[in-house]
Amino acid sequence: MMKENQIRKPDWLKVKFPAGENYTRIDRYHRLHGLNSVCRSAACPNQGECWSQGTATFMILGTICSRHCRFCNVASGHLDTPDPEEPSKVAKAIYELELNHAVITTVTRDDLADGGASQFVEFIREIRKLTSECRIELLISDLQGNWVALASILAEKPDILGHNVETVPRLYAQVRPEAEYRRSLSLLAEVHRQNSEIITKSGLMLGMGETEEEVLQVMEDLREHDCQLLTLGQYLAPSRNHFPVQRYVPPQEFSEYAEKGLDLGFTHVEAGPLVRSSYHAEEQYNSSKRDFHG
Repeated sequence: MMKENQIRKPDWLKVKFPAGENYTRIDRYHRLHGLNSVCRSAACPNQGECWSQGTATFMILGTICSRHCRFCNVASGHLDTPDPEEPSKVAKAIYELELNHAVITTVTRDDLADGGASQFVEFIREIRKLTSECRIELLISDLQGNWVALASILAEKPDILGHNVETVPRLYAQVRPEAEYRRSLSLLAEVHRQNSEIITKSGLMLGMGETEEEVLQVMEDLREHDCQLLTLGQYLAPSRNHFPVQRYVPPQEFSEYAEKGLDLGFTHVEAGPLVRSSYHAEEQYNSSKRDFHG
């Protein structure tokens, strides 16, 4: 298998140094209040751009994951009890930072009976106590197929419910061995079944050894399971100990996948080398809301 350090990163993966008033404001707030954002924990390449635009993605239920995916920068280890003050603290941050579109994601917590669903419920409630204007986007785990736990989240009516399939099914054993591709698809379909007004979203990372045919098949599978929004981005290994990058996908290929996704019926496809689940999240929502509801 080719090592990542044998593949030279192309110019299109260069990112601008973080700067600007909004970036400084959000960075200072994170440090002052000890907030945990996926922008930092997952080493997102868009941290500078998103923070400069005044948007951020918060990661809840701690910084330690119960699974051992080989692509992820989030650590595994001792799992702490969920912090009961976390929902109110992050909700206050969203309000004070005047965010119009809040993205809340999580580490996977298979140790919790509901997979952390009750914490998501409290987050939505706390945010809406402080502001009725902020849209709420959740990016959740597969909850180990617990649709009762999922129903408790959906009852709070988030604006977007996201769950990433991450890669093609052939690579699951190597990349995310504790996950199940079909279970992830079923979760997205279950969201639509329980409340078709909630926009569903998923994403893949490319460059892990998948073929074009496999990517297109996943896109078709997602549409068959009522997924409306899709993100496609380049996989970047956080370290030499992670699953190695097999290929850097050119921007033109991402554009072609986006066109094919729209042809399949996705209401919006955000595709590009630096795209991540929450990249341009507000724009994705606006586009999907307009197209899906006419």
